[in-house]
Amino acid sequence: MKLSIIVPVYNMAGDNKLSFCLDSLVAQTIGDYEIIAVNDASTDNSLEVLRSYEAKYPDKVRVIDGKINRHQGGARNEGIKAAAGEWIGFIDSDDWITPDYYEKLISKGEETGADVVGCGYTIVHSHTFEKGKEIRDILPEQTGIQTPERKKLFLAHNGSMVMKVYRASLIRENELSFPENIFYEDNCAGPVWAMCFKHFEYVDESMYYYYQHGASTIHTITAARCNDRVTAAEMMLEEMRARGFLADYRTEIESAFITSFFINTLFSYMRMKKGRKLSFVKHLRDRMLEEFPEFRNNPEYKDRTDEEQRKYADILIKSPLWFFVQYSLLWKYRDLKASRH
Repeated sequence: MKLSIIVPVYNMAGDNKLSFCLDSLVAQTIGDYEIIAVNDASTDNSLEVLRSYEAKYPDKVRVIDGKINRHQGGARNEGIKAAAGEWIGFIDSDDWITPDYYEKLISKGEETGADVVGCGYTIVHSHTFEKGKEIRDILPEQTGIQTPERKKLFLAHNGSMVMKVYRASLIRENELSFPENIFYEDNCAGPVWAMCFKHFEYVDESMYYYYQHGASTIHTITAARCNDRVTAAEMMLEEMRARGFLADYRTEIESAFITSFFINTLFSYMRMKKGRKLSFVKHLRDRMLEEFPEFRNNPEYKDRTDEEQRKYADILIKSPLWFFVQYSLLWKYRDLKASRH
């Protein structure tokens, strides 16, 4: 079989999200492929929708009904175990793709010998094939045989994991998988998988439709999800260390850890309206200083932060309490100012 498309599904039946995604998958122009839809213990009627597609397209759709919610990473891992294709692709169950998406990506891979092929995406806010803002999240110089310099670029710009297709042999030979039971699993898997690429190519078209809606993970900030970001970053660092990458790519891995563990988590957490705890902020500070005590001297630190973030990070290093008070007051003032306009 040429291709396995893995779709993790959790409560996406509403507003036609899951059906719109599946419709784009059963319409793929590439021949000889399977769609492995993994129901991650949905509590809505997602399973019913999946079963209807399985019945209508028995030669294409296979449903795995998970009884325990393991989050997107766990569902993807189940799909990988079941996949029979030479290539494996992932798609989020609220997104969709052009009919020739996989045909173009895999053709590029087979023409060039690449083991991973990516493309651009477009951000949309309704179920449409009209393109919105188009994004290329991979640099042109990242394509080709993966030299150490290109691997370093991937640590800074690994892009989304769903806008790529992977040779199954790459995944199996390197024993690649996703963290389970947490959100932000790609924060760990993305950089680790990229270190295993041998040859990456890119189709410079926006063929993936990234649907933005109220239930999207990026729109929801909670203490639990900030904890998941911390966990994902720690898992990434441990994987890099265990696989022997940290010695050769320490600066770049440190930079990735600074971004995902510290900067993104810290300032997302501090913008929560309630539930913030000084102990969490102190943990971020203490852990950064424990693992990378000179992280502010990292050559990529300024590129990955803005002036305000660096200012408040400096305050945090000196006094977590003072940072907590200062930054809380800053956002209280900004919220008050915004409410007056």
